[in-house]
This record gives sequence, structure tokens and C-alpha cells, in this order.
Amino acid sequence: MSLLIKILQKYWGYSSFRPLQEEIITAILQQRDVLALLPTGAGKSLCYQLPALLTKGCCIVVSPLIALMQDQVQALQKKNIPAIALHAGLQQEELTYILEQATEGAYQFLYISPERLQSTLFLSYLQEMDISFVAIDEAHCISQWGHDFRPSYLKIATLRYYFPQIPFLAFTATAPKDIQEDIIHYLRLRNPQFFKQSFLKENIHYHIDYTENKLAATADQLNNEPSATQIIYCRSRKQTEALTHHLEAQQINALYYHAGMEKAKRQQVQELWMQDTIKTIVATTAFGMGIDKPNVRQVIHYDVPEYLEAYYQEVGRAGRDLLPASAVLLWNHKDLTQLRESTHIKYPEEAFLRKVYQSVCEYLQLAIGSQPDCYFDFDLSDFCQKFKLTTLPTHAALKLLEQEGLWTLTDSVLKPATVCFKVEREILDSLYQTHPRQGIICITLLRFYSGIFQFPTTIRISDIAARCKISKTEAHLLLEDLHRMNILNYHPLTDKPQLYFQHLRVDSNHLLLDTKRINSLRKRHQQRIEAMIDFITNTTICREKFLVAYFGEAVHANYACGHCDVCVKQMPAQHSLSSIRKSILQALEKGPLSLVHLKKIHPNFDSQELTELLRDLLDEGKIMRTEKGQFCIKS
Repeated sequence: MSLLIKILQKYWGYSSFRPLQEEIITAILQQRDVLALLPTGAGKSLCYQLPALLTKGCCIVVSPLIALMQDQVQALQKKNIPAIALHAGLQQEELTYILEQATEGAYQFLYISPERLQSTLFLSYLQEMDISFVAIDEAHCISQWGHDFRPSYLKIATLRYYFPQIPFLAFTATAPKDIQEDIIHYLRLRNPQFFKQSFLKENIHYHIDYTENKLAATADQLNNEPSATQIIYCRSRKQTEALTHHLEAQQINALYYHAGMEKAKRQQVQELWMQDTIKTIVATTAFGMGIDKPNVRQVIHYDVPEYLEAYYQEVGRAGRDLLPASAVLLWNHKDLTQLRESTHIKYPEEAFLRKVYQSVCEYLQLAIGSQPDCYFDFDLSDFCQKFKLTTLPTHAALKLLEQEGLWTLTDSVLKPATVCFKVEREILDSLYQTHPRQGIICITLLRFYSGIFQFPTTIRISDIAARCKISKTEAHLLLEDLHRMNILNYHPLTDKPQLYFQHLRVDSNHLLLDTKRINSLRKRHQQRIEAMIDFITNTTICREKFLVAYFGEAVHANYACGHCDVCVKQMPAQHSLSSIRKSILQALEKGPLSLVHLKKIHPNFDSQELTELLRDLLDEGKIMRTEKGQFCIKS
């Protein structure tokens, strides 16, 4: 048994690698730069995590999503692998401690956001670290032509200055040729070894269904698979809630998930779904990033995605166990109208961009000439309400201005509670005589937290409450009292969207905007919208052939996947009983399947005949039924 397989078994419990994983790991161990295009569910994180365990030093992982970083760090820590994440929301004291530990070799993995990567504090410690290599997740974010451009990604290559010899590894799921070239150029990859897995998904059954009643169509899809684990994607938070309530009225158990929910509630919903307590989750498209749940049997798109890149990535969250799974997309002419109107919403005119910039500065109360370089709570709905702005184009303008390097927006940043005393120690000593309950809080803070007079110090309300023998609510209220009394500055724990303002504030009329770039992006958006429309309205070209061609993968001119709605309609109506019998047994050898899935494999075979064939196989003892009513090979 090879060393790589031994480590794979020890930490991940697998006896073999997925396609290309071993080749990528070998290239990394040979100190090669790597560009890897691996579809969702192909196991990208293992490709850099495993070789890091065999390499001296700490692996820096650059990731764009806080939730994704935290999930991966927790997974590594459960394996007793030392890992930590640096992201927005950590206080100065915490950051300094983590970085000091990193210079002493305490971690094998240091996850970091691209924005934090450029901080003066991080760079001051960086040169003292022993770095094995740098892995860049979601590397397509480096290209302005990508669907998820992040300007901060352009600065990742500055790490080359500090570590010119170490390998740089770029991973992404979807990147056409021009974006691949951008990744290589902007990350300064040196003769990278290129790995690309096929975009073909043999186990995914694609269904594009036109319907004027999406609510009924969705309920029908779920009722066909009552025991299957499923994700329904919607494009708005409001829609996830409305659809969930409708399904509940139809006696279908479902929960909704979106970024507007409290963090604890989101975690609870995700955990219930991960444990299969709830089979159906209705979510916005961010749900599923970094979640490795192999048994998702169906992904339903209630709303049409804007781009084929997003559609393909979301579909890839089904069937990760390589067993048959379905991808159902529901559409009608209203969707086509909304897609075409999205260009004006996502790329508003220059005058509107300047108006939004001016409004943001007023909302944050920033004077011309100021450069705060810090995070502000930023509630989009509150912002739009105060300045009488329409939400969707305003959000788009904020993202465009972010791409201009003016600020960084994050959906949700966990900011721990902090305290910093504003008065001298003598005043605190006398406080107990006049305000005993508040005085006890102050004494507790002084005993257990150092540096609390010099800078905001992270505190745990639960610890303070326990030591003072009061409830957490009471401890919070007493701290608010002390804040109002001007004894200390108290900032309670928050989990809110944040805006990091990172430039010199100017008059909106003098703001420099790259209008040529924005116009180019607008044109590119229109092209991608039309590609999405062509995909869903197409009735003659195999769905999978259409998809892989879009991503630049060549297939035979007569290629037909045989498992999409277009191919099924073009198949001969009749098949021999023996060939259907044989294909059913082959499908069941891979795992249990429901009657609905077996019908999808042979949709042109009469339902009554299929039922009779299954009954014959049951009578012959070749197959059996599970407790969930699925069919499987009899052992």
C-alpha cells in the first residue's frame, strides 16, 4: 500500500482516490505550480490538504467565503490536524495571537480571506512563517470576466515576492479558456501543470420543464421522491420562505435557508438537513458551498439561474456518491423576461453609481478626505429605505463599486463582543459603592481580561454571567448601562453584513470610474444571459453536450448522453424486455433506487410493464425492497 493511500485511509477513510486527485497531489509534492479545474464534488480540498500533511511548514489557503473557511477548519480539527482561519470579525488581540502562533509552527493550515491577506498586520508576520505552499480556492474570482470577480484576488500574487520558490495551486470548478489565462497571468503561475476533469456527469439526469404553475410542479417533484434528500434553489430570500410555507401547506416537510437568518438558526437548519432529519431544504444559491453531502438525490431550480456556470455548480451538489440523481429546472416566459431585464439591473448607468457612492458616504457619515480603513455594519434594506433606493440595482451598484476597489462587502461577519474602559481605575474602585451590580461586572472584567484599558478586548458574555452568577441577558443589560454611563465602550456580539471602506473618500462628482470596463462587463453579461436562455429553450441538442461545449470541452458530433430530457424524447419508443431487465439490474448494483428513478432511466417504457418486470425480479429473488420502499439487489 502506498504512503498516499495510507494517509487517505487514516484521515479521510477512503481506500482509493477520485479521478485526478492522486496526479494533482503528486505534482504538488514535486513542487510544481498547479491549475486544476475540477467539478463541484470532485474533492478539490483533499488535493491540497493531503500533500500539506507530507510537507514541512504551513499551507496557506486563500478562500472567499467565511462559512467555507470555518467548515473546512472544523473538519480538519476533527481529524486532529491543526488548522485556523483568519477572517473579518476577529479582533486585533486574537489576530496577533494567531499570527504569533503561526510563526512558531502551530498550524499546518492557515485559511485566510483575500482581503485579510493584504493587511499590514498579516504581512508583518508573514516573512517569519515557514510556508509549504499556497492554495487558492475559487480561483476564477481573479478574473473580471468571471461571474464572481473579487478585486482582492488580484493582490494574491504579492505572496510571490515573499516566497518566490514555493508552489502556487489554483483550484476552480468552472473556468472557460479566457478565465484560465487570467488565472495563470494574475497569479503568476510558473509553467503550471494543468489538470481538467471532464464536465460530463453520467449520473445526473437533466430535466428542463416549462410550467405556468411552479408551485404545483415543485410539489409534484417532491411527492415523486418523498424519501429523497433534496435542495430547491431560489434567487431571493423572500421566495425561499414563501415556497417553504406553500410546501408545508401541502404536507411536505421543508425548511428554508438564506443569509438573512440569524447564524444560529442557519446552523440549526443546515444540521437538520445534513442529518437527514429534514429531507428538503429551500435555499438561496450560496447554500451548499463547501458542504460535502453525498446522498443528495435531486436539485430543483425554482428560478432560472443567470449563468450556466452557476447552474452547473449548483447541479453538481446532487449525486456526489455517483449514484443516479436528478437536476430539474422549472421555467416559463416570465423567467426569460427577467433574465433579459437583468442587464439593466446588474449594470446601472454611471449617474446611478455616483448616487449610490454618495449615499454610502452619507450613510456611514464619512467626510471628504477621510480614509477609515475599517468595517461598518451595513444593512442593505435599511440603507435603501433611508435613501429611497431600489434594492436590486442598488446591490448591483455596490458590487460594481466594490470591483472598482472602493470597498469590500461581506454578507455576514461574526464580530465578537468587545469592551474597552474609558475611565481611570480609581473611578472603577468607587463605582461599586454607588452602583454595586455594575461594579461587580467591572471587577470581573478587570480580573479576567488584560489590556482592557488600552484597546477593545474580546469578551465572552457567558463567562462573565457565570462568574457574576447572573443570566447572560442581565450581563448584557448591565454592560449597556456602563456604556451609557460612559464608563466603557461596549460593542455586543453581532452577525451582520459588513462594508469595509478602503479608499480616500472623494466628492462623488470627482469619483474615477472605469466605464470602459463596466461596459465590457455589461456586454459579456448579455452574452451569458443569451446562452442560458438558449440552453433552457433548446429542444434538439443533448443538454449535456450543450453544457460541456459551453465550457470548451469537445465531444463527438453525434454525442448524446441518454439521460437528459432531450435525449429521452429522441430515443426509440420500444426497447426489448431483456435489455431493460439487464439495465435495471446494472443500475441497482450501484445502490438502492426508487420506482421514480427507475422510470427516469427508461421513461419510454410503459409504467405498468415496468412494475410487472420489477414484480418478476422480486419473485425470482434477484431484488428486494428496502424499508424506505426502494429497490435493491438481494444479497
